[in-house]
Amino acid sequence: MANSLGKKSSNILVWTLMVLLVLGLGGFGVSNFGSGVQSIGKVGDEEISVNAYARELQQELRAIEAQTGQPVSLAQAQAFGIDQSVLQRLVSNAALDDEAAKLGLSIGDEKVREQVLAIPAFRALDGTFDRDAYRQALSNAGLTEAEFEAGIRKDATRALLQLSVIGGITPPETYTTAISKYLGERRSFTWLRLDSSNLDTPNETPSEAQLTEYYQAHSEEFTVPESKSITYAWLKPEDILDTTPVDEDALKKLYANRSDEFQKPERRLIERLVYPTEEEALAAKARLDAGTADFDTLVAERGLKLDDIDLGDMTLDDLGEAGATLFAMTEPGVAGPLPSNLGPALFRMNGILAGESTSFEEARPILVEEFAMDAARRVIDGEIETIDNLLVGGATLEDLAKDTQMRLGTLDWYPGASEGLAAYDTFAEAATELTVDDYPTVTRLNDGGIFAMRLDEIVPPALRPLDEVRDEVVAVWDAEQTQSRLAALADSLVPQITANSDMAALDGASGLTATEEQGITREAFIENTPSGFVAEVFEMNIGEPRRIDGSGAAFIVRLDAVLPADPADPDMEKVEAALTSQAAQGIAQDIFGLFSSELTTSAGLTLNQSAINAVHAQFQ
Repeated sequence: MANSLGKKSSNILVWTLMVLLVLGLGGFGVSNFGSGVQSIGKVGDEEISVNAYARELQQELRAIEAQTGQPVSLAQAQAFGIDQSVLQRLVSNAALDDEAAKLGLSIGDEKVREQVLAIPAFRALDGTFDRDAYRQALSNAGLTEAEFEAGIRKDATRALLQLSVIGGITPPETYTTAISKYLGERRSFTWLRLDSSNLDTPNETPSEAQLTEYYQAHSEEFTVPESKSITYAWLKPEDILDTTPVDEDALKKLYANRSDEFQKPERRLIERLVYPTEEEALAAKARLDAGTADFDTLVAERGLKLDDIDLGDMTLDDLGEAGATLFAMTEPGVAGPLPSNLGPALFRMNGILAGESTSFEEARPILVEEFAMDAARRVIDGEIETIDNLLVGGATLEDLAKDTQMRLGTLDWYPGASEGLAAYDTFAEAATELTVDDYPTVTRLNDGGIFAMRLDEIVPPALRPLDEVRDEVVAVWDAEQTQSRLAALADSLVPQITANSDMAALDGASGLTATEEQGITREAFIENTPSGFVAEVFEMNIGEPRRIDGSGAAFIVRLDAVLPADPADPDMEKVEAALTSQAAQGIAQDIFGLFSSELTTSAGLTLNQSAINAVHAQFQ
């Protein structure tokens, strides 16, 4: 458990730093605030460095930008409390580091070395550690080797401290038992569906007066919302693909650089469950072989979820010493204990993925498309300054369509519009703020395209003429009449239903088909029933008949039996194990949060608001 948690936690820092390296955050400009300002505060004797705060804050901004496809300002991030979240995380880490230092707790140099060597970005093409790449990457991120390795050491040490506090926490058995019984409770019921085919006569055709009355009473349904009449000039990478030359040598280089994608060795789908000792792993395997526990149960007993142990698809080399045994397996199963870099482990092999080899000729169409799209984006990037200059010089959008490759168009935009250019979130945001006084400017789209737009007029909401929407009004009126008649029919049938009556032979309706459901759980979904159907059944009393409305249909349900959870259901054991794991994690998080807070309070927290403001100023 300790090794597993330590590895998982330490990966947080390692991969966080790797994201920073890949994004090139080293050039942000926070590596030197002057010799007088080195930290934004400290907990006890542990300082929180200015650079650490700046890097963490920048990482959060970049992560949000990656998710939304939009640039995020510090002010926007502060409005959502991002800066406070980053600060709290660093304060909590500092409190743990301070406590670990007082306890003399740390990890050895060999563990640090293993972590560094495991990072793919620091490897050469042959898979060996590349010290030059290591130094360069850290330099780009504004880190020294000592700082980076100290960060890894501290992160792993915090994981050990965390484990000592929350290791072995389990929720009360009554808690998980009560919830699993609730979730596993079942219902048996009989139901039938009424639709327009069960009505004796078709709906009457509405008179002009009825149609007009309905149209006026539901005018909001037939009203066009306020819209903006917009003229735009738009250029997409796809628009210039045909004019983008393809360099054959560049394609071959791209193919070579992506050899991992086109030349895939044989792989295995692997899950790894690590144990602290060989004896514990052997005992777990013995239970597995005896059939007294399955692999999922063993995972839950370790306080883990399947996502925590999933290694994905692994090659023979990826698996190290365990590789030969796992690759010798010809069908899914569990092997072990086998050695791993985290200790003895049981490995579950879930599938065999054959090796794949895609030749250059086979990959060429994909590479050509990607190369051309990338080249087209670069062409568009190169045109932005020219287009901006034309607009500043007084060119209209119509002029852009004549003098550049941009295409002219118009649309009536309103919130929710999703056709063409309106489908882009960037355009929708810009259109929302657009006024008649705004001059067209070039705006980038997340697919590499650009656009500029002009507001011609604001069109107020308008009720569409009845003659224009007559068919729609008739359709809505007819659907409403059908629903009303079906509800009335169902209400007339419900009183006939008793505990033992045949629901398919009720007077007043023809063509009824009753369906019996046995042992249905709360999470089940019954096909051809409305959302919430099963949930409403679970609210009923035994023997009770009830009408449940659907879209274009009405349902009649009779609850026949309330059944407890099935103890023989193999899924119930998994449910209880999952509930136990989830509850244990929740309790552990709460306990550790209180522990971290108490450490901060007892050690003493001081913050340098001037230093924090100085970091924020770098983001303006």
